[in-house]
Amino acid sequence: MKLSSGFDASASALTAQRMRMDLISSNIANAETTRGKLVNGQYEPYTRKLAVLEPLQPKFSDMLEQQMSGSGKSQAGGVKVGQIMEDRTPPKLVYNPTHPDADAEGYVKMPNVDILKEMVDMVAATRSYEANVTALNATKSMFAKALEIGR
Repeated sequence: MKLSSGFDASASALTAQRMRMDLISSNIANAETTRGKLVNGQYEPYTRKLAVLEPLQPKFSDMLEQQMSGSGKSQAGGVKVGQIMEDRTPPKLVYNPTHPDADAEGYVKMPNVDILKEMVDMVAATRSYEANVTALNATKSMFAKALEIGR
């Protein structure tokens, strides 16, 4: 295992959490957007987007080959954004007959974004980001102490 694997794992987590926070802020910004995309000539409201995180793990065959060759190197762990998916929750129907996007009965399709959920997700992503910054700083501190021992 290489010495910088702690840096690699923390860096990948920081990147993934940053993407997650970007998606959450996009969801909040579009919480009232009734014309998110055009589908078959009709406007659909904005759809909440979610980041799906996946582990960064080497393939078993790669690990086996490394061990068989005697190099003994292993890849660092971490996470990545595997995909960005849309929440399949149906849009909210709000009665507002004066809205330009209201249907014949006066209902408007609003985005499936719940601000409370988004704020909870933002707090969780922020805490995870902060924890990874702390881990990165701890790794950096360990490197500095190791260099002091070598003097």
